[in-house]
Amino acid sequence: MSAPRLVLATHNQHKLGELRAILGPVVPGLAAQEVVGAGEVGGPEPVEDGVTFAENALIKARALVAHTGLPAVADDSGLAVDVLGGAPGIFSARWSGRHGDDAANLALLLAQLADVPAAHRGAQFTCAAALVTPAGFEHVETGALRGRLTTEPRGEGGFGYDPALVPELQPARAGDAELTCAELTAEEKNAISHRGQAFRALARVIAEQLGT
Repeated sequence: MSAPRLVLATHNQHKLGELRAILGPVVPGLAAQEVVGAGEVGGPEPVEDGVTFAENALIKARALVAHTGLPAVADDSGLAVDVLGGAPGIFSARWSGRHGDDAANLALLLAQLADVPAAHRGAQFTCAAALVTPAGFEHVETGALRGRLTTEPRGEGGFGYDPALVPELQPARAGDAELTCAELTAEEKNAISHRGQAFRALARVIAEQLGT
């Protein structure tokens, strides 16, 4: 088995698989088995006390570099709802009070928006992806996916708030339907997602830093 060359600052297996799928085709010479998650190297879970997605992504990546001595990539992402002034934002993963409880976070958000009409349910996913190397190099790229929130979750794919966001960019197969991010295939979602945008932009920098 190849030794790790890049560590992703996530313990979320859904996100790890998604990021591997995004990076694999665009970073030449980087094999999937050379990209590991924080859980595989006993990575720390630092306090994410930044006030922006970019700050929190850098906090996570720096902590992982210090722990492993390897180049590290981290992302911080969330959902910004127009009528909530951009909330949940950086608090998306713990909106209901328990970090990472996707079902509770989604249920609370939809309950809070229950009386908001469709015309005012605009929202967007935002992602900041950061690369930090042991030599002290740091770089951040961002991506965003605009859409509209449903009143009820739909779809079995994805994670987080995916079942509630209908992206403005729809696949050709959707026809007159409006699919949520959780109803898209992994390939369709990665092609338009906030995370896909940010990591594809970061991939060029990763390739340069790893010498692939």
